[in-house]
Amino acid sequence: MSLAARTKNAIKWSAIGTIARYGLQLGAQIVLARLLGADSYGLFAMGMIVMTFSNFLADFGFAWGLVQNQNLREEDIRFAFTWQLIFGSVVAVGVYLLAPTVAAYFNEPRLELIVRWLSLACVINAVSTPSTNLLRRNLDFRTINIIQVSSYTIGYLLIGVPLAFSGAGVWSLVAAWLSQAVCGLVFTLVRRPHSVRPLFWYDGASALSGIGFTVFVTNILNWFLNNIDRVLLGRFLNAQAVGLYSVGYNLAITPNAFFLGALQPAFLSAGAKLQTEPGRLRAAYLSVIGLVWVLITPMFVMFAMLADDLVALLYGPKWVFSGQVLFTLALAMPAYITWGMSTPILWNTNRKHFESLLQLPILLLAGAAFYALASQGVAMVALIAAASLWARAIVIMSAACFQLKFGISDLLPFALRGLLMSLVAVVGTYAGLALSHAVGANHLLTLTLTGLFGSGLLIAVVVACPDILGRAVLDMLMRFSPAQFRPIISKLTPKFRQGAMKDA
Repeated sequence: MSLAARTKNAIKWSAIGTIARYGLQLGAQIVLARLLGADSYGLFAMGMIVMTFSNFLADFGFAWGLVQNQNLREEDIRFAFTWQLIFGSVVAVGVYLLAPTVAAYFNEPRLELIVRWLSLACVINAVSTPSTNLLRRNLDFRTINIIQVSSYTIGYLLIGVPLAFSGAGVWSLVAAWLSQAVCGLVFTLVRRPHSVRPLFWYDGASALSGIGFTVFVTNILNWFLNNIDRVLLGRFLNAQAVGLYSVGYNLAITPNAFFLGALQPAFLSAGAKLQTEPGRLRAAYLSVIGLVWVLITPMFVMFAMLADDLVALLYGPKWVFSGQVLFTLALAMPAYITWGMSTPILWNTNRKHFESLLQLPILLLAGAAFYALASQGVAMVALIAAASLWARAIVIMSAACFQLKFGISDLLPFALRGLLMSLVAVVGTYAGLALSHAVGANHLLTLTLTGLFGSGLLIAVVVACPDILGRAVLDMLMRFSPAQFRPIISKLTPKFRQGAMKDA
């Protein structure tokens, strides 16, 4: 199978898997949040702040070289597995011993035992990473997504939700998380077994260690950028505030995870195979950015305008403040996706270290802003988080453009098209909101009307003037849409249809 066909297949399975996970996660989060309340939800969120950081420490990045190396040997796999296990075990012990300190920092004694149990995940996730990255190297995203969906179903739906119903409180979330991690480890090793014989050093260890160190530093920096809001919110306020913020944050990030989860892994893996073909890498990047700005951004604009009604419908009146968080962060999600699709360019053009170096000043500024203003509440924290996401996107995208040898001005047509499509989305959504308020509609009817008006107007504009999407976006839709939709896309404009026929 050609690289293009494998990439297409990878994106298809990434999208299918991400849609399935999105539906499962959304359903499980709604049920668990309603059953447990903001306090228990926030308490677990505090524990997860520590765990995500610990997992970055445990996953030093050795296994990432299994994706990046052009020529892979068995020694590479054994070396990566050995050191992943060592670092995972060391970090797990460290987290266990530091649990009282973590609880003291958040002024939350209940957190100590939670963190100690979650420390087990450091070893589990570190050991599963080599097999996962071997699957990713082969663009086997079908298997990866089946494993992720299956493990999430077992952990959260079969274990977490029943425990929450039985009154287990925050421990239902702890059990769900650990169960998901164990299932993921078992399924991954069964599907992609490898040698577990220890190997502490060999002639290729320096190269793999170099990649690992770069991944490690980058992951730590990204962790601070993605979690410092909740770290300081939990410190200055309480578990309930963290819970309210986390619900809004998770709602905003979940559809973002769908788009980024469907596109980034396949783009990174395929890009690793295009390191010697900058022209094709440049064309692929422009098409992806065009898709994000022109089609995905208007969706998030509609999402933001429906934030209050969506939170009220899904979670109830007790979570009303989460709507403010969702509104602000939803408008920043296109920036998050832009950042996520720009980082593979740096990694595949031998500028891996740029990602951490360029974002360090943003981290310092964001940290100072969070420290000074976190006590003002969840709405202010969300605003600072959104600003930092836009700053990250601009900086990393600029570096990617420089590496591919084209200017930001080459992206201007996509920005203008995206702005125009977003304005169309605003008009349609606002019309739906106005009608629903006039008839006194409930939250469900409001979401239905606004969704129909907003998406309907977007579709009408595209059908009437397909050139608003641009050739790059139409080309992406043609290549990666299901076969039954391609004739419709090819008929949008004769010019595009002719170009597509030549490409074929």
